[in-house]
Amino acid sequence: MIKIITGKRGTGKTKILVDNIVEAAENATGNVVCIERGMKLTYDIPHKVRLVDTEEYGITGYDAFYGFVTGMLAGNYDIQEVFVDGILKIGGRNYDELGAMFEKLAMVAKDVVVTFTVSADLDELPAKVKAFIK
Repeated sequence: MIKIITGKRGTGKTKILVDNIVEAAENATGNVVCIERGMKLTYDIPHKVRLVDTEEYGITGYDAFYGFVTGMLAGNYDIQEVFVDGILKIGGRNYDELGAMFEKLAMVAKDVVVTFTVSADLDELPAKVKAFIK
């Protein structure tokens, strides 16, 4: 399942995401993963959450991100939740490509909740992306 936290810069998306990560770490029976570009959340999330820096793995663009996440899910069936901070910093501002990646990822992440922050106004986003806002 894909979830999106959206809003313009400075509206508290990362704070909401961190709160969700802390709650997931306390309640999850499986593994929790946080993906971001740069290690900005190192001191904000519990140590038992796996923090992944996309820069460390050379992940740029939505195809590379999709491949990385699906590979991670295929290699670890215990992943219960994945949190992604700043997907537009990782993949770029092409909202159609973002929507296409969400659709593909939703097909393989049926038993895993993947939550993204998207720094954009709701009016900017196409229907493909809005479909995943819960």
